[in-house]
Amino acid sequence: MTHRDILVVTTTHDDETRARDLATAVVRERLAACAQVYPISSVYRWEGEVRSEPEWRIDFKTRAELSDRLAAFIGEHHSYDTPEIIGVPVVTGSTAYLDWVNAETTTD
Repeated sequence: MTHRDILVVTTTHDDETRARDLATAVVRERLAACAQVYPISSVYRWEGEVRSEPEWRIDFKTRAELSDRLAAFIGEHHSYDTPEIIGVPVVTGSTAYLDWVNAETTTD
């Protein structure tokens, strides 16, 4: 396994409880080893209008091979019409931590 076999997959939510529920469900399903949930302020264009809203960002640590399953799970359990789902490869990191991510996720 290389560092690039691990991704950080990000999504956002407009509600803290729903964000934490989604994070918990993903980790419970072993599609990610862990998730961080934290408040952010988003500025974006939606339906021709620039908007600024508070949101909750969720960063999932997962294997690259699980990215399609994770994206499908997020899409099925998200309230947004078009949720952000972006995966960024890990280019460096603690070997022990990356081994832990690998051990806590599943490919079943």
